[in-house]
Amino acid sequence: MRAVIKSSFLTVALTLMACLGAKAQSGDYDVFNPIAKYISRGDTDALSAWFSGNLEISVLGNGGNSSRNQAKQILRSFFESYTPRSFRITYTAGRANMKYALGTLSAGGESFLVTIFVSSKGDTYNIQQLKIERVQ
Repeated sequence: MRAVIKSSFLTVALTLMACLGAKAQSGDYDVFNPIAKYISRGDTDALSAWFSGNLEISVLGNGGNSSRNQAKQILRSFFESYTPRSFRITYTAGRANMKYALGTLSAGGESFLVTIFVSSKGDTYNIQQLKIERVQ
């Protein structure tokens, strides 16, 4: 009887661990889904909600450390000059509280490489760095 209880407990524990592991793994990429959607739409209002209070932003070589509002204006100006047609995340990586993504943005008839760093505190993610550069 004890062997059956041990075996049942072990089965339940392993199943629970597998489910939790799958959830954590799928969460690694979920943070970039809404961010990618907002970039592809050129939606600076929605995207800026993901910005940290202060972040590093570089758009076509211009920028630096900025407040959320300054970064929003820099990005808005870019999207006014280069209307987005599509955006696709091409690579992601990360560890416990920091995630990284590279993506390709097609906008204004040109191609751009977008680099995004996000950090997390608990369940909250914030963009710490956003870089947009022309693909040569």
